Amino acid sequence: MTRPDRPRPGGLVRADLRRHRASFAGVAVAILVATVLVTGLGVLVESGIRGGLAPQRYAGADLVVTGQQKVPVPEDLAISLTERAPAPDPASIAAVPGVTRVVADVTVPLVDGRNGAVVEAHPWSAARLTPFTLADGRAPDGEDEVVVTAGEAAVGDDLPLAHGGVRSSYRVVGVASAPAGVERASHVFLTSSRIAELDPHDGAAQTLGVFTDRSPEDVAERIRDRHPDLTVLTGAARGDAEFLDSGSSRATLVAIGSAFAGTCLLVALFIVSGTLSLSVQSRRRDFALLRAVGALPRQIHALVAREVLVVAAVAALLGVGPGYLLAGVLRRAFVAGDVIPADFALAYSPVPALAALVVVLLTAWGAARIAARRPANLDPVDALREGATGPATVSTARIISGVVVLAAGLALSLVPLWLDGEAAAAASASAALVLIIGAAVLGPWLVAVAVRAAGVLLGRTSPSAFLATANGQANSRRLAGAVTPIALGITLGLVQLGAPAIIADEAASQATAGVTADLRVVAPAGLSAPALASVADLPAVSALSPVTVSQTVLDYRTFDGTDDRSEQVLQGIDPSTSTGLLDLQVREGTLDDLDGAASVALSTDAARTLRIGLGDEVTGRFGDGAPLRARVVAIYERGLGFGGVTMDEAAVRPHTTSGLATFALVSGDDPGAARTAIARLGLPVTDGSGEAAGADAQRQQGWVNLVALLVILGYIAIAVANTLAMATSERSRELALLQLVGAGRRQVRSMMRLESVLVASIAALLGIALALPPLVGISIGISGRPLPALPLTGSAVVVAAMSALALVSLAVATRAAMRTQPITEIGSRQ
Repeated sequence: MTRPDRPRPGGLVRADLRRHRASFAGVAVAILVATVLVTGLGVLVESGIRGGLAPQRYAGADLVVTGQQKVPVPEDLAISLTERAPAPDPASIAAVPGVTRVVADVTVPLVDGRNGAVVEAHPWSAARLTPFTLADGRAPDGEDEVVVTAGEAAVGDDLPLAHGGVRSSYRVVGVASAPAGVERASHVFLTSSRIAELDPHDGAAQTLGVFTDRSPEDVAERIRDRHPDLTVLTGAARGDAEFLDSGSSRATLVAIGSAFAGTCLLVALFIVSGTLSLSVQSRRRDFALLRAVGALPRQIHALVAREVLVVAAVAALLGVGPGYLLAGVLRRAFVAGDVIPADFALAYSPVPALAALVVVLLTAWGAARIAARRPANLDPVDALREGATGPATVSTARIISGVVVLAAGLALSLVPLWLDGEAAAAASASAALVLIIGAAVLGPWLVAVAVRAAGVLLGRTSPSAFLATANGQANSRRLAGAVTPIALGITLGLVQLGAPAIIADEAASQATAGVTADLRVVAPAGLSAPALASVADLPAVSALSPVTVSQTVLDYRTFDGTDDRSEQVLQGIDPSTSTGLLDLQVREGTLDDLDGAASVALSTDAARTLRIGLGDEVTGRFGDGAPLRARVVAIYERGLGFGGVTMDEAAVRPHTTSGLATFALVSGDDPGAARTAIARLGLPVTDGSGEAAGADAQRQQGWVNLVALLVILGYIAIAVANTLAMATSERSRELALLQLVGAGRRQVRSMMRLESVLVASIAALLGIALALPPLVGISIGISGRPLPALPLTGSAVVVAAMSALALVSLAVATRAAMRTQPITEIGSRQ
């Protein structure tokens, strides 16, 4: 007797894909867009490792040697130093076998008196590093002689150049040109003795250009072996030595790409899971029949996984190409926000595509396991019943799990009630994701409760309202598939916009309240000691205090006992002259005790992060990598406005690249007369209060958040439109039946409009409700006020746009579902 052939799993997969093309198309769209995002972000991460700026002025050197420009951080990205670390003694590098010549370079910032532009001055001996050659004239020999680059001036011209606010006149004796374009900055060349006279570091080498008679890589390895504490760069990496922002930009891209990718993957998991759940629900009768005829749970899981992986593989491959295009778009967006330099080059390779394929396929497989869980585990009789009517209720275990997760999110949001500062605010910000997860778990139940409440209010107003609320209660899972991603977008949008706005508002408030001086003197490249003295000597000036802003990296031990490092804005002030000009709102100790590099004041937030107090010792690094060891003599409140660490300005300035004060605070009996007198010196002068310390970093972070938000909301918008189209197409027979029993097309459309209003309203209320606890927590942690300072226009746009998305998507999907004649649709096979 011949045994009947058993259906093969591959045949079932192909049959399902043919029969439910529309359902799987929705899954494919969700996975394709996820692949685009992950690939694009992967390119950013790879660019942070291999990309950067090609060398320009150091293009002629075989390799470049600098001091260590990064501070390692345990189990995290190294921190890039913002000041130039001193270069080693050229003689120690010249002694390495294979080195034929070592050229020391020094950069001194000058200001062109003709247009106020900052130019970089170097000793003429460093012209070889490009190389620059004389196209006209001769090399500089006198202290007042200068060589300029082609197009800047002609031989014999007088060129006014200011250093630190003090202007000098130079005679152009030569014009130099380079074989390759040097476009990043304007350069001039002076004598080595004049550079040493201008440079506050006495002309000490900042960078060493090395020429070799053998492979640069071999020589570089020998230098590293002899000097493991130095940075030795070859090839395109030489640009990191020339442009300090190249290294910091690469670290920024790694951090942005990694954090952004994590959020995108979480959103993708939500969306792909929701889309798959709708796909599985549309085939619940098929799975019920398979269970009734003896299919085992593992077979249902395997069937769904195979179907999803087939669709996901095709969609993911199609998404790789657009992902590389997205990386270019993101690069231009970050350039527009000054997050990375305009000439920063991305690195392209197959690695991001391969990583995206693996990650997205694993995400799709995990989502398939979640979606298949219910139909696979149901009793066959219950499966047949649900195949006809759909799942009746949400399980108690799911409700309990969702409530527990929501409670955890609320607890995180309330951390600032017990702890202050940015760490507490960060805990509140992370609570948003926890709350979203809890809401997603409780989605069908929350929607059912909300629709039931709406039914009490609207159910008797019209037949369309009755049908809309009745459908919503009967199909809460389907509505939850649309509500959850919209609420997710609103919550993320409000938190992403609100958190940086709260921090920026408090920082600006502190910076304004903390400056009691009348005026602020700011030179484009900094203020030198002679310039400060000339301002202080003015009769109209009664008080002057210089301020130098830099960076520090401090060591500390975390709560679990591991070592870590914290990057802080370092502010240098003159404690003998700052009284009456600057109020940091000191809580403990006194700023009068700041004396040299042995003492330091900390903001309350920095002290909390470092877990130290008054009288304790801090260790770490200055912005140029020099070691720092100091005793805490004061703790002040206004850290967001003035930086987390304050020291004696005389101790900070030697550890900056320029060796100049950033600005000076000035007061006078007659501020108008003081302003006029300072302006006569050729120095820019403004009102006393200015930007908060680290304002540029805050603006960049806000821009990054905005770009991330736009990308995520774009993905959510596509997913919501996709989900609503799938859910509405599944109801085509239901809509046809309503028309056949007497409902007019206008009534059916009215019912669907009311459903879309329900979806938009529930999603908006849920999204706002989930965003409020984190935002209140962030506000309490940063400013101490429970009412967050939100950008009202941006917040309203996010809520309105995501809500309108439901209305438009459902209207379009309804028209598409009702395109077929009712009698034809009702007779079609399911």
